[in-house]
Amino acid sequence: MYKDTTCKEATTICLPNSNLPRVVIIGGGFAGLSLIEGLKKQNVQVVLIDKNNYHQFQPLLYQVATSGLEPDSIAFPFRKQILGYKNVVFRLVEVQEIKPETKTIQTNKGSLIYDYLVLATGTTTNFFGMKNVKKHSLGMKNIRDSLNIRHMMLQNLEQATITCNDNERDALTNFVIVGGGPAGVEMAGALAEFKKYILPKDYPEYPASIMNIYLVEGSNKLISGMSEKASTKTLKYLKELDVEIFLNEIVTDYDGNIVKTKSGKQLLAKNLIWTAGVKGQLPKGIDKKHLVAGNRLKTNQHLQVEELNNVFAMGDIAAVITKETPKGHPQVAQPAIQQGKIVAKNIINIIQKKPLISFKYKDKGSLATVGKRRAVADLGKLKFGGYFAWLLWSFVHLMSISGFRNRLMVGINWTISYFSYEKSNRLIIRNFKPKEQE
Repeated sequence: MYKDTTCKEATTICLPNSNLPRVVIIGGGFAGLSLIEGLKKQNVQVVLIDKNNYHQFQPLLYQVATSGLEPDSIAFPFRKQILGYKNVVFRLVEVQEIKPETKTIQTNKGSLIYDYLVLATGTTTNFFGMKNVKKHSLGMKNIRDSLNIRHMMLQNLEQATITCNDNERDALTNFVIVGGGPAGVEMAGALAEFKKYILPKDYPEYPASIMNIYLVEGSNKLISGMSEKASTKTLKYLKELDVEIFLNEIVTDYDGNIVKTKSGKQLLAKNLIWTAGVKGQLPKGIDKKHLVAGNRLKTNQHLQVEELNNVFAMGDIAAVITKETPKGHPQVAQPAIQQGKIVAKNIINIIQKKPLISFKYKDKGSLATVGKRRAVADLGKLKFGGYFAWLLWSFVHLMSISGFRNRLMVGINWTISYFSYEKSNRLIIRNFKPKEQE
């Protein structure tokens, strides 16, 4: 097996000398970190590569977007994560192309060779080909997106205090969220609480009622991946928070001021947050024949990409297609974590020439929060909502955050917010520029 020596060529990424099989992981999300945990004491060299130097806790992005948390509360550096792992190294690079025939990865900083490649590249926002919507709206897939939403919101609220044009003021203070999944529902709930508790204090220039929150969902129910009971309770909670909900509505266009739907509705808003879909993001070099719906990589039951020698896929990018899962598994944290554990075992089994293990997802349940003290939970046959579901949601998410300091910071923030409804400092650190101005 070929192994790079330390910086022999200028075009090669410098890595420690090793005679161990090299496992390269592209992407440090839930799946990537789970795989590292499974390999950290094995006789392999693990190389994690990512375009960011941190893991981000995506379930709480909406709280960063609405000034509930600061970004460093939900981000944890990879180098701290792998501290003390003698066989794991991290390289900050962006992958440009994969060449399976030569087991080579080309990046913006050079190339490297792998023995086993694991793709955990996750997803990006899917605007379904609507160029205007993509141009004028914001997705919520990473910390940068969340900060863009925060700055857009605060700048627009400030501009609303300046303008003398009533229509412009309405547009600046109206928010449209497209997509009624967990991310959209949680974002709508957080904005509704911002409107109720923060807006009257920060912006006494106009009444809180001027801020309208619209949630647009293309199907006939919210959080369709959960039970009917959870969907019904979520709808009830959002209505109690004064969120206007449109079901069976599909957004067709947005010019930065007017949101148009298939049925002919027009919503005035300069704030459009898109949570309606995702698609897999892959570097060049993977043949399209390996892709299924949603730009996901089809794998076998062992999470191998068939016909590609020693290439695995896991997490949101992977689709294990079976009779039970014709569309693959849910693109959430738990399947990703479980897949990381299985891939770790299967790589070691290949090296040791042992039989491979099939992936079987163990559904531990689903949780979604709708503002403070309101949440819904599906835990097997047990389905409930309300205050206890919110406590459970809070505990599970708090314990899932990487790093003691981060958990402590989030816990303190949540405690203060619980008693005072106060959020973190609402600072405009940098001016947000719409895409057409960049």
